[in-house]
Amino acid sequence: MNGWGCSLLSCMLEDEERVFELHDYESAIPRWCPGCGDHSVLAAAQRLLTAEQLRPEETVFVSGIGCSSRFPHYVNTYGFHGLHGRALPVATGVKLQRPDLHVFVVMGDGDCCSIGAGHWIHAVRYNLDMVALLLDNGIYGLTKDQTSPTTPQGYPSNTQPRGSYLAALNPLSTTLGVTNASFVAQTAEWIPAHLYATLLAAFRHRGFAFVRILQRCPVYTPDLYEGAVRDRELIELLVHEDGIQVPELERVYKHQAWHDPRDLDVARRLAEPDGRIRLGVFFRDETRPRYEEVRRVRAQTAQEKIALLNAEFDRYAV
Repeated sequence: MNGWGCSLLSCMLEDEERVFELHDYESAIPRWCPGCGDHSVLAAAQRLLTAEQLRPEETVFVSGIGCSSRFPHYVNTYGFHGLHGRALPVATGVKLQRPDLHVFVVMGDGDCCSIGAGHWIHAVRYNLDMVALLLDNGIYGLTKDQTSPTTPQGYPSNTQPRGSYLAALNPLSTTLGVTNASFVAQTAEWIPAHLYATLLAAFRHRGFAFVRILQRCPVYTPDLYEGAVRDRELIELLVHEDGIQVPELERVYKHQAWHDPRDLDVARRLAEPDGRIRLGVFFRDETRPRYEEVRRVRAQTAQEKIALLNAEFDRYAV
């Protein structure tokens, strides 16, 4: 018997039978602005955790710096709130040492596409089994209205009041152009059913699942996707049995394209802007090599880890 008054076997069985409810994944009250798309993403993520019954102690959310990077504080799992642009290398270290954990990375457009761009490219190439969410509102919101890499050309900000000088970086095209990309999708915070279905597909993918989530900042870019929110004609759903299929949405959005996500050339063509916003899985290939399997790091005991640390410390002894 142990201190809890049950045998080891009975405790193990009780642990296996745990059932998690939505509130089990809730933590602090979110401090995002009312109307921020981050609320929608958080709700979809918690719904995913509940549906997949992911154990909080086996799940990790990693973030950088920005409004979206408060995410780990609001999910009752393990979390790491890191440095600006450094969420992906931290998540990489977590996954390589603990490949059994479910790892989610949450980044903003500045966090991922600017200071973190180098890490982004190599994370796609490594193709570790994790989910990376790019919450893209086209602006640096936390630092109060600065042009980001995804700000539309001509859109004014505090740093470029006459409008962004350059055409916006396309996160989809960039990711699809990286060697060993294995999952690239796009969804929108104002379509909850599609958002959840996309996160579910990303989680069930074996490899690095990159999801760009279009959203509006209610303070600085409230009109960014207002046209698409009001006019369904501007949205095109990419549908396929190996992609995203939400029957109730297919009755709402008339424009649909049957796209096989195994076709990389077509995916790249669909990712190019042409006035219509496409939502769905652009590319998916689970045969791509995953770094944690190629690298095959041998599991180490606690004693071995301590010995290695002591040996490393001895190198710098004076």
